[in-house]
Amino acid sequence: MTNTPTNAAAPATMAEATLARFAKEVAKYPADQRQSAVMACLSIVQQEQGWVSPQAEEAVAQYLGMPAMAVHEVTSFYNMYNQQPVGRYKLNVCTNLPCQLRDGQQALEYLCGKLGVEDGGTTPDGLFTVQKCECLGACADAPVMLVNDRQMVSYMSRERMDDLVATLKEQAK
Repeated sequence: MTNTPTNAAAPATMAEATLARFAKEVAKYPADQRQSAVMACLSIVQQEQGWVSPQAEEAVAQYLGMPAMAVHEVTSFYNMYNQQPVGRYKLNVCTNLPCQLRDGQQALEYLCGKLGVEDGGTTPDGLFTVQKCECLGACADAPVMLVNDRQMVSYMSRERMDDLVATLKEQAK
């Protein structure tokens, strides 16, 4: 038994491989709760496209049989979903109060200055996007950063940020 509704058309903007990944996530839920896979489907879109466009939200909504606005509410609520294109390396710097007390804001400002971007900006070469973020749950290790929503780095002094940027630039070659 599949979890794909018989009256749902495959979203035109999604590749077959993407739809297969969606189906694996939807299969984890009872047929009448397929909308529970919305976060997983949005994560798949972001992994494959780098961000979640309004068209992708519409396609996910169509696939899951839910209103596009409901999908957009999820995308816009969680800061892990990029609502616009970002650089190859997205650097999120925690600026919540505990991190601020341990130089989180200064880390953000230093990194933005080093890369020549404003908070939320992307370098002209498309390599880096720098933005502040909410608590990463590692207050004792502040300042902390999250690289591409996957790798947390701690105790980010200026020297460690310089090393991180140099390493990522080297990896990009």
